[in-house]
Amino acid sequence: MVFSNLSFIFIFLPVFLIIYAAVPKNLKNTALFLGSIVFYACGTIDHPIYILLILTSVSVNYLIGLAIERTVKYKKLMLIIGLFYNFSWLFLFKYSDFLFGGLNSFLTSAFKNVPFRFPELGLLLPVGISFYTFQSVSYLLDVYKEKIHAEVSFIKLGTYICMYPQLVAGPIVTYSEISAQLNNRSFGADTLICGVKTFIWGLGFKVLLANRIGSLWNDIGTIGFDSISTPLAWMGAAAFTFQIYFDFYGYSVMAIGLGQMLGFRLPKNFNNPYLSLSMTDFWRRWHISLSTWFRDYV
Repeated sequence: MVFSNLSFIFIFLPVFLIIYAAVPKNLKNTALFLGSIVFYACGTIDHPIYILLILTSVSVNYLIGLAIERTVKYKKLMLIIGLFYNFSWLFLFKYSDFLFGGLNSFLTSAFKNVPFRFPELGLLLPVGISFYTFQSVSYLLDVYKEKIHAEVSFIKLGTYICMYPQLVAGPIVTYSEISAQLNNRSFGADTLICGVKTFIWGLGFKVLLANRIGSLWNDIGTIGFDSISTPLAWMGAAAFTFQIYFDFYGYSVMAIGLGQMLGFRLPKNFNNPYLSLSMTDFWRRWHISLSTWFRDYV
């Protein structure tokens, strides 16, 4: 399920907001955690095993976080186990076929008579796996560095990892940024109205700009690159460039708006990157949360 889907806008979101507003303050994290699992299940209904994967990820990181804080002698070992667990799933689903395909090409060119080939798995990438992996890793590293205490509430950590506004396309947030909001946040008509306005703004970027501009690029791809003129080729390149930006930026703005509806303040993820004067400045402005994550943790 994506934020621009009519089922999300007219069914899931209104129903969830009614439930979220009705439950008492001490149960809002529980409502958000369960609602996020339902949201994730709707997007992976054809692959229900992925629901188990994200729930297992929450459970494992919860236990390892506690182990890192409470087992001083083996805290580095616990961290290594946690990092291996998180990154192994990401590698399996996202990069294994790329690696195996490259190795098979090398074996074919270098050893033509060798019958062995690595099997390419062809696994479908789970929704949001990059985002909840990066957030889980940052949580474990911050606990290891004693920047934060390990979260003793499974529901709060699960809400942080699975929170549906930023699960699909970011922005990436660290636990230290959002832990105070998990414990105490304001929710009311003002935050709801502000969030709806921001969400509509992002929805416009996605539907009115990204989708419309993207249709030009799709038309050019249908015509074929050998049959188009130079001006049309430049128009297509510009269309593709702005489609990527407005699509990703639109989702980020919608995520911020959804967060505002629920009482959260999610960080800005883009800052006019196409106005940059250098590549360094461009990457500071594009997907800011990812750049910040690599700066702080790699």
